Amino acid sequence: MTKITFNISKLTAILFIFILTAGCTSKDVQSVAEEEDMTEFVNPFIGTAFTGHTFPGAAYPLGFMQPGPETGNFSWDYCSGYFYDDDRINGFSQNRLNGTGIVDLGDLLMQPFSGDKRDDLSSSFDKSTEIATPGYYAVELTDNDVKVEITTSPHVAFHRYTYNADKTANLLADFQSGLVWNQDRIFTHVLDNEVNFESEYVISGYTRRTEWVERTYYFVIEFDKPVVSKELLEQRDPREKAPRYILNFNLGDDSVLNMKVAMSTTSIDGAKANLTAEGEGHTFDEVYQETKSEWNKYLSKVIIEGTDDDKTSFYTALYHLYIQPNNIADVDGRYVGPNREISQSPTGKYYSTLSQWDTFRAAFPMYTILSPEIINDLVNNMLEFSEQQGHLPIWALMGQETFTMVGNHSVPMVVDAYLKGFTGFDAERAFNEIKKSLTEGKHKNAGWEEYDKYGYYPYDLFRVESVSRTLETGLDDYSAALMANKLGKVEDYEFFMKRSENYKNHYDKSTQSMRPKNSKGEWLTPFDPYQLAHADSNIGGHYTEGNALQYTWHVMQDIPGLIDLMGGKEEAGKTLDYLFTTEQESTGTLSDVTGLIGQYAHGNEPSHHIAYIYMYLDRPWDTQRLVRQICRDYYQNKPDGLIGNDDCGQMSAWYMFSAMGFYPMNPVSGEFVFGAPQIPKSTINLENGKTFTTEAVNLSEENMYVERIELNGSPYSVKFITYEDIMNGGTLTFYMTNQPQ
Repeated sequence: MTKITFNISKLTAILFIFILTAGCTSKDVQSVAEEEDMTEFVNPFIGTAFTGHTFPGAAYPLGFMQPGPETGNFSWDYCSGYFYDDDRINGFSQNRLNGTGIVDLGDLLMQPFSGDKRDDLSSSFDKSTEIATPGYYAVELTDNDVKVEITTSPHVAFHRYTYNADKTANLLADFQSGLVWNQDRIFTHVLDNEVNFESEYVISGYTRRTEWVERTYYFVIEFDKPVVSKELLEQRDPREKAPRYILNFNLGDDSVLNMKVAMSTTSIDGAKANLTAEGEGHTFDEVYQETKSEWNKYLSKVIIEGTDDDKTSFYTALYHLYIQPNNIADVDGRYVGPNREISQSPTGKYYSTLSQWDTFRAAFPMYTILSPEIINDLVNNMLEFSEQQGHLPIWALMGQETFTMVGNHSVPMVVDAYLKGFTGFDAERAFNEIKKSLTEGKHKNAGWEEYDKYGYYPYDLFRVESVSRTLETGLDDYSAALMANKLGKVEDYEFFMKRSENYKNHYDKSTQSMRPKNSKGEWLTPFDPYQLAHADSNIGGHYTEGNALQYTWHVMQDIPGLIDLMGGKEEAGKTLDYLFTTEQESTGTLSDVTGLIGQYAHGNEPSHHIAYIYMYLDRPWDTQRLVRQICRDYYQNKPDGLIGNDDCGQMSAWYMFSAMGFYPMNPVSGEFVFGAPQIPKSTINLENGKTFTTEAVNLSEENMYVERIELNGSPYSVKFITYEDIMNGGTLTFYMTNQPQ
């Protein structure tokens, strides 16, 4: 792992003001300096090295566009198109994924350069000129002799290029480019394309491409200076379907070129409407100020106290949480969903890129606290998706289904919202889509007939991820049962609650683990609980990005039942201790399985709740010790400061909850199990006008243990705090000590 110390909190503010003065009046700069600015504690470079897969480009909260630099392509390392250790930039594309483990997006690559054309237009750059802050990115391209600045509104990317005034101003416009899995795919991922030079100032068109999903995006590009000539580059391969141009501009007495790029899922007219609404009459600096102000609204949802590194880790996590989901609807509310037809959102929003397998655990519960205003839209959008596709989204990207991972964790999201009292969606409609998703064979990962017949997924019939499928489905079934019960659907409640206990059919007492079983009821032999598995790897196997040691604990809906199955708290404790203390290495390797403490792997989501299980074993000190270790070692203020993929904010949400002192072990229970706070004080500014504060009295490096807890000044002895308690406002006080209690 690269070890780079990077403290951006104060440096960013200074350098940003310096670099922005080239395009701002003194009044603009004074406004930047005087504004109360939470963004100075965000370091977008956190997670851009090692396996974090984050990016430092410009983003708008929950927006459609994420323009930024592309330093590489063609591998798992470049899921976001950027790696901090690289020393060359290939260009600047208009969108990307945040912290995922699969490649897509990176659309419409643009690369400015001053002077003569070269065969290779990638450019070296000086790291000291690279600036990233929420809503803004800047860098100076050394070889290309151009300063690049980027900002964005929800649907429009704004680029500002400052060229060498003594050289010609050029731009590579690469319509073939896009982030792909391997190099050969760059020639085949574009299925259809059209580029229209509408005038010397405007280019429009569309691209139909495939990688993780097949999708069509429409675009319009507008320049503030005329294109005086264009050169169509030769095809590099006869399979290319889209052109690459070198554009030359007449800048007159100016050295600055402004470019606006608007995109849409529906049509060129949709992209133009987005450009008109968000780009017409708006300067680069005005857009950045508006985007920065919007980020400050989101960042100020939680006010914390602590060191600068504490604040940077926390606010960067909060920033990563809101890069997605992405509202892909046009400004008029139209969007293209899984039926590939233009639909109209009743609310004007259509959120996609939810990464459900990851974010149902902590990110979605965090949204219910910090942003209840988006929850009804999120649920309604999942229901709209289900009515078009035949099941709730599993892992939707840009409105299309990827079928990635196992289970269907839109279900616990919808149920979590319902049980927490959100009423902006039809509950009967929602339950109908849940039941349909969990009982009808409408998608390739279902297999409901066999599942109901055997009570588990037999490994001889389901040759990959059989154990994980059963365990992940259990949480979905449990969620459906809770909603059915509240709706008075007794038969459905009994069916789903019984099925949620299927995890017991995989527990093998002789190995104290969740073990694969075939259709004859026979255990897999030989069996290696250390064997890592993932369907998308060349390993295959019976687990999803993990092994039996990790997945044995994947019973979030019934930890007490799992403990009983293991023989009680003492025996369960021995098995859990072994997970964290074994020195035996995994059999095989997976890039996703990182952040190991024994065989606990914090770099991937199936482990995220496990440290909190000690609370159910009446050993709170072990939870408190592990939370301290994980927060200290795996969340650091440097580019390689994340121990695994951020996964659309889930890794970040774990840190935010844990830093405040609690975590949603069972994400549909409305209960947040206590750990130990890692920051002296946090205050959540709730949407209802109330505040919820956590305080850690006597918190220090030595004082990592909780002596006692008070809620609003009264002793509090329950193992968790509820969603209702939080939303009612108040103060939760932890008294810290250096001795386990």
